Amino acid sequence: MTIEVLGAFVLWLFLFGYIYLGSVEFGAGFYNAYGKMTGKEKLLENVIQRYLSPVWEVTNVFLVFFFVGIVGFFPETAYFYGTTLLIPVSIALIFLSIRGAYYAFAVYGLSNPGFTYVYGLTGLVLPASLSIVLAISAGGFIEMGESGPMLSSRSLLLSPFAWSVVALSLVSVLYISAVFLTWYAAYAKDVKAEFLLRKYALIFALPAIAGAGVFLVLMQGHNREIFSRLLEYWWIFGLSLLFFLGTVYFIWKKTRYGLAVIFSALQYFSAFMGYGIAHYPYLLYPHLTLFDGFTNRAMAVALITAFILGLLLLIPSIYLLLRLFLFDKQYVAGKRINHA
Repeated sequence: MTIEVLGAFVLWLFLFGYIYLGSVEFGAGFYNAYGKMTGKEKLLENVIQRYLSPVWEVTNVFLVFFFVGIVGFFPETAYFYGTTLLIPVSIALIFLSIRGAYYAFAVYGLSNPGFTYVYGLTGLVLPASLSIVLAISAGGFIEMGESGPMLSSRSLLLSPFAWSVVALSLVSVLYISAVFLTWYAAYAKDVKAEFLLRKYALIFALPAIAGAGVFLVLMQGHNREIFSRLLEYWWIFGLSLLFFLGTVYFIWKKTRYGLAVIFSALQYFSAFMGYGIAHYPYLLYPHLTLFDGFTNRAMAVALITAFILGLLLLIPSIYLLLRLFLFDKQYVAGKRINHA
């Protein structure tokens, strides 16, 4: 494994961490708003707020690490992605700020239904805007002009492939979140919330796997090179499908929800890694590869060391968070309130 590949692998791990933890948080916010809109907030509010309150501050750490790392390891990405992603990234930053404001005002003092609805909306807009990056990286949307790379907004908006990426991100967020929150509701012994969230998990299971199928079909027409490499590693996606079936089986049978969550994480981890391998060596097809403009070796070693140490700090921090808050019996039962 070359140092370029190792650097990309470390970044991919941090990106997956943000995608999975962020999906649970985004979906929880949406379900909270949807419950309030449909008059079911009393069924979901306690479970969702107990999850969100201690977790939201940790999720964005993965995103910060990723952005620092992508520019540190591959400075050329700033040139290619900097101007082209100005609009989608700006939208994402605005909605990230709104989410932070929600916690500051709604959770810690000021309660307003409008905040809840806006927060729920950001849970859909954020993954949609961030997923655009994955669509753009597959090529076909950036043109090289005299002043540098330019994003073809018209091609992006009219591309079925790009919209399939957005749709897949949305249904995946709702599916991942519902599976996790079903487990959490069962742990909290909140039968009504468990019943409702289990229903959501089963509802979004089929769109999630169908969305992956549509993505593959449209990738064939959009980028045959990447598609052919996806077929080479079919067994990785076969594992992902098996994990998906295992998750749905346990949710359907109302048993071993913890294992269902592990399977759902492995489902997306294997698919995410498979896609990363198929995308190799391109960071932006066909303009930028891992080996174009890679930072010097000394900087790369320092970054990899820092990121591994950061990951070693994050993992026990997340464990303590789970142990002290999410799965503390008194906290889950609502007998102890988190003021973090």
